[in-house]
Amino acid sequence: MFAKLKKWNKEKMKAECPVCGAMIDLPEGTVVGELIECPDCGTELEVESLNPPTVKEAPQEEEDWGE
Repeated sequence: MFAKLKKWNKEKMKAECPVCGAMIDLPEGTVVGELIECPDCGTELEVESLNPPTVKEAPQEEEDWGE
């Protein structure tokens, strides 16, 4: 049983990129709200949920031109 538990702990969480459909490995310690980049299409993504693991396109920040 210990070997199975150890193997289960090494499995990475995966989420699907909403832009290109690639499966993305979420690094250990990932938190909701964290920004990551899709390794296939380069889109910046925001972790929306960890259970189940889901990501969405990160909001585009607009320039502040000193307003």
